[in-house]
Amino acid sequence: MDCSSYSTYCYRCDDFVVNDTKLGLVQKVREHLQNLENSAFTADRHRKRKLLENSSLNSKLLKVNGSTTALCATGLRNLGNTCFMNAILQSLSNIQQFCCYFKELPAVELRNGKTAGRRTYHTRSQGDNNVSLVEEFRKTLCALWQGSQTAFSPESLFYVVWKIMPNFRGYQQQDAHEFMRYLLDHLHLELQGGFNGVSRSVILQENSSLSASNKCCINGASTVVTAIFGGILQNEVNCLICGTESRKFDPFLDLSLDIPSQFRNKRSKNQENGPLCSLRDCLRSFTDLEELDETELYMCHKCKKKQKSTKKFWIQKLPKVLCLHLKRFHWTAYLRNKVDTYVEFPLRGLDMKCYLLEPENSGPESCLYDLAAVVVHHGSGVGSGHYTAYATHEGRWFHFNDSTVTLTDEETVVKAKAYILFYVERQARSGSEKL
Repeated sequence: MDCSSYSTYCYRCDDFVVNDTKLGLVQKVREHLQNLENSAFTADRHRKRKLLENSSLNSKLLKVNGSTTALCATGLRNLGNTCFMNAILQSLSNIQQFCCYFKELPAVELRNGKTAGRRTYHTRSQGDNNVSLVEEFRKTLCALWQGSQTAFSPESLFYVVWKIMPNFRGYQQQDAHEFMRYLLDHLHLELQGGFNGVSRSVILQENSSLSASNKCCINGASTVVTAIFGGILQNEVNCLICGTESRKFDPFLDLSLDIPSQFRNKRSKNQENGPLCSLRDCLRSFTDLEELDETELYMCHKCKKKQKSTKKFWIQKLPKVLCLHLKRFHWTAYLRNKVDTYVEFPLRGLDMKCYLLEPENSGPESCLYDLAAVVVHHGSGVGSGHYTAYATHEGRWFHFNDSTVTLTDEETVVKAKAYILFYVERQARSGSEKL
């Protein structure tokens, strides 16, 4: 039962409870909760909340160039182990080109007639036509940088996530990377549909800055998701017996990088035992030539049987926003363990040119990336712990910890044990700027 609205959700029926039992048990629980809220403890909680809000508001004032200015960043309330969602939403909200596209979309009115203005819940009986992930995502992004409140509750978005992503129902801890992939995939699919009778792909094509260089399409037409996060990998497999080469092109929205085994005992930046692991080491491990083991024998069409082979990845097309996922969780015989190795990463000037298939065809700055956001997992396991995010906005770094947002510095950011890194392509400077 949601204590803020007294709505009851049944996992077995996959729907909200409308009819009460014969004994009125649901209503009794509601009345009991209401009585608790009206008790003397409620006044004490309100007083503490008021003090906390005043403290948060005061902390939103900081000095910049000697003058006091308001901190416009807004936190996201934790709805019950939803820090994985909050960290991803805060990161995406600070990728300007992606965020601005959604904020500029016209609003969709899902409720009309007698239900207008009322709070509704998305249930199976209402059908999927009443559920819009894009619309709730748009509303959340619009609320995050208005500065009108210290924290926003993504309650409506979370209900839509429950409806269309069954894996994320409930209040248990989830994997932030897995949620990000589901979120981007479902946004992409919905954007391929219509928007007030107009195809959203048409809306994308009207924005020449997004569509001009976009060639990456995943599951159909291009959208803002593939235009910004979409890249293309070339997968080369060579038979070690006859030398036959096979090439395949795979679109991607993010790259999942292994932390090399020789660095897995390196838990902090200040440890002296052994070399420091860097993001370049992880990228090199991803793109280096690899001999496939016995369980991954390649079916050679020339030899007409499975043979030993080598595999190598090249990046054929880099995305506008390069999302790098460090594979910190791996399965053992009984559980999923975390690789807690510190990985050094650059804040500016990540050069991806050496990983390109045809680097000579790229411009001098087209392969350089600057960090926009970092998602960090605190704790020992994927089913536990806590997620926070660092992101840069208008030249300043912020730390997003659910409803709490604090100003931080670059020295703190580079010490974080990154789980997901968002790098934005550096824009080529004009001739006047170069002078």
